[in-house]
Amino acid sequence: MIKKNCFPLLVLMIVGSLTLSCNRKRYSDIPRIEFVSLEKIANSISFDDKGILTFYFEDGDGDIGIDTSTPDSLLTDDDYNLFIIYYEKQNGQFKQVIPSMTMNARIPPLSYSIPESIDGTIDIEIYINNFASPYDTVKFDFYITDITKHKSNIASTGEVIIKKH
Repeated sequence: MIKKNCFPLLVLMIVGSLTLSCNRKRYSDIPRIEFVSLEKIANSISFDDKGILTFYFEDGDGDIGIDTSTPDSLLTDDDYNLFIIYYEKQNGQFKQVIPSMTMNARIPPLSYSIPESIDGTIDIEIYINNFASPYDTVKFDFYITDITKHKSNIASTGEVIIKKH
């Protein structure tokens, strides 16, 4: 038998536990990514220099994003949160190459509210052509970091053939 003055407390405990279960994180606080596509951007100069990288992401605390107001000329490694590893196919084998300009990018903040699990796809413009190289087949590995510097898994694109001239 439940006493009358205990009933509101019991209801509050049940509602509270339901609320807590609804706000549980669906994902880890460490971001996870999956490659979706890389689409070359057509230009009028007859060579490929940029592309749109699309990838899926999940993050348990929603802290993906970085301030993008800093001018490109003043950027340091801490100003990037999408890190790209560039490979060229040389003599039939992919070899990691460090291009003269960075291919890393900045993802702006995706969540401005209380920490919560988020997921979705990101489309971001990246450079795909190392103009100092004669090789026309490339691929990319990439990963992201969140505001607390958690590093995601590494995802990979397939081969991309680029127009050099």
